[in-house]
Amino acid sequence: MQHQTDGHEPTIVAFFCNWCTYLAADLAGTSRMKYAPNVRVIRFMCSGRIDPQFVFEAFAKGADGVLLGGCHPGDCHYQEGNYKALRRYRLISRVLKGMGIEEERFRLEWISASEADRLRDVVNDMVAKLKALGPRGGRIARKAAAAEEVGVA
Repeated sequence: MQHQTDGHEPTIVAFFCNWCTYLAADLAGTSRMKYAPNVRVIRFMCSGRIDPQFVFEAFAKGADGVLLGGCHPGDCHYQEGNYKALRRYRLISRVLKGMGIEEERFRLEWISASEADRLRDVVNDMVAKLKALGPRGGRIARKAAAAEEVGVA
């Protein structure tokens, strides 16, 4: 089922590892690759340094999606930071699900410094999925409005 988005462009807050994913974004830019401009990048020294509160705050301040990007497992500049990131991702995903936030809105990707094309594809894919979902809270608001319209609320 497609949702009416009224031209809404989703905003994605992206927390990228300095050594891999951020460099892939830089390479994509210098290579003049075209991808959706919906991403606001925040550079971290390591994906393992992402505090769950940063993700919750991004959603609380209106982000439609959050993307975590780090080095491939086994290639972390700090040895095991990306394994820590994976554990946190799983925990945060469970909390977000409990809050009613769709799983497509929060994503973890391993993207190395040389994978600018992969970064482009991930960003474009996430933007397309978020457009299909509509604005965050939109589904809940539509259900509430429909219930009110028929006198159920």
